[in-house]
Amino acid sequence: MSKTDTTENERAGDEAAGAQLSTAPTEDRGDTPIGGPVLGVVGWIRWFWRQLTSMRVALILLFLLSLGAVPGSLIPQTNVDELKVQTFKEAHETLTPVYEKLQLFDVYSSVWFSAIYILLFVSLIGCIVPRTWQFVGQLRSRPPGAPRRLDRLPAYTTWRTEAEPEQVRRAALAVLKGRRFRAHTAGDAVAAEKGYLREAGNLAFHVALIVMLVAFAWGQLFKSEGGKLIVEGDGFSNTLTQYDDFKSGSQFGIDELEPFSFALDSFDGTYETKGPQRGTPRTFEAAVRYSEGDGAEKKAVIRVNEPLEVGDSKVYLIAHGYAPVVTVKDGRGKVVYHGAVPLLPIDNNITSTGAIKVMDGYRDKKGEKDQLGFQAFFVPTFAGAGQGTMFSQFPALVSPAMALTAYHGSLGVDSGLPQNVYQLDKSRMKQFTDASGNKLAQRLVPGGTMTLPDGAGSITFEKEIKEWASFQISQQPGNGLALAGAVAAIAGLTGSLFIQRRRVWVRAVRGEDGVTVVEMAGLGRSESARLPEELGDLAVALTVQAPPAAEAAEEAPQADPEDLTQADPEDVPEPAEEPAEDPAPSGEADK
Repeated sequence: MSKTDTTENERAGDEAAGAQLSTAPTEDRGDTPIGGPVLGVVGWIRWFWRQLTSMRVALILLFLLSLGAVPGSLIPQTNVDELKVQTFKEAHETLTPVYEKLQLFDVYSSVWFSAIYILLFVSLIGCIVPRTWQFVGQLRSRPPGAPRRLDRLPAYTTWRTEAEPEQVRRAALAVLKGRRFRAHTAGDAVAAEKGYLREAGNLAFHVALIVMLVAFAWGQLFKSEGGKLIVEGDGFSNTLTQYDDFKSGSQFGIDELEPFSFALDSFDGTYETKGPQRGTPRTFEAAVRYSEGDGAEKKAVIRVNEPLEVGDSKVYLIAHGYAPVVTVKDGRGKVVYHGAVPLLPIDNNITSTGAIKVMDGYRDKKGEKDQLGFQAFFVPTFAGAGQGTMFSQFPALVSPAMALTAYHGSLGVDSGLPQNVYQLDKSRMKQFTDASGNKLAQRLVPGGTMTLPDGAGSITFEKEIKEWASFQISQQPGNGLALAGAVAAIAGLTGSLFIQRRRVWVRAVRGEDGVTVVEMAGLGRSESARLPEELGDLAVALTVQAPPAAEAAEEAPQADPEDLTQADPEDVPEPAEEPAEDPAPSGEADK
């Protein structure tokens, strides 16, 4: 083989080797199929798992979860108040079909909200497990040895001392351990590290988020919540049939209702009478008597944000209104209805509306059975006289009045369909008319009576006006767990933000003239102006055991924390011949 052939073969081999080491894009190289490598099913699963468990995706899911809770706060929810949902649907006929398709009336049980919730849960677990093992490995390992060139680190100081190198290292070890550093001797230096609680706080924060998610799910599955309106003098027993409305989680059993009962003795509500806050509630409390099971009766006062706690149940005071006492007589003068009628407020001055229904026992003057219905409009402090209107100008009972519109016919209660007790179905009823043919409507003050035409009877607005209070009785088993998770999340976040992980090295070697040279340097895992100050304090503490040599003390002052500042990267000297060692072991760089 000729020399020329040998040279060409070598050149071809070099080109082949160079091609293998090429950094050119893969599509430009002939050994890679067009379209790139195929991941396969397992590869795609691994890629999806890496993306899902990344911190970026976890933050995105957390943001989507908080964003998804916005419509749940702005739009009425079926599991909270069906009446408000129905009212919203009637007022927004165009938006209702869209909201129903997007499940915006049931946000927290919707498919899309549950998907975000579950993905966030899985993502947090996928983030926490590997980081926990990594953190455990860091706790079990020792701080890394000192770099070759300590003077290249951000915080650095040095001095010469007459003390022996071994003596300096023992003193440095004692000083660092006394400052709660994890320290050990590695060769001619002492290596120390502190601030592990930073990562512990970070892990605690993420674990607390999982605890809060579990608490939320636990509360949704095992919760129960119901409302009850009670007039003064009436009571309530915690059974399903006693509730006005009741909602529970899918895993809640009716037999888990706490056995207790209570009665409303009185309601006390006072209001500001002057100034810009006129009408603002000042006192808002309900005096009750309650008993647990067959236990003795006890007294309590329920206020806003001060519920009555009975076992695992809490009774909250959520609303208040008035219940005028009325008496209805038939055409023969027989009392067919007598009682307090709770009316629902429609404004802050407790202007109220409702219905009075006489279903059984009523007969007209001919003795024929019929049903009566009255549309009621009540104001505790009457205003609007002479203006053709009627409204309340103050929420307290100052000058109460009630307007009544009378009807007769079928109330529709025998149809078998559920009916709102506060609304009057007038589709099969006829309004009474007076002698002139005008529709019968009359405004009454306490003690006044409306006489129905044609001997149909009468209705009297009695002078007694009772008050009612609305209560929410709930069992939320996950509340305590959620509170613990929230506290732990705040504590963990505080630790991860304010605790700095840092390393300190102290090297003591004998110089060429026989005098010990002490070098001390620090490295923070993040930027911090406190690192030079802390290193200065450690240097001052160490000089007690290793004081500067006499000639060094005359030439330069002792290390002062104020003289130790963060090094500017441009001021860091270039390495001489040997490169500086990495102060952190492989795999420990912050991510």
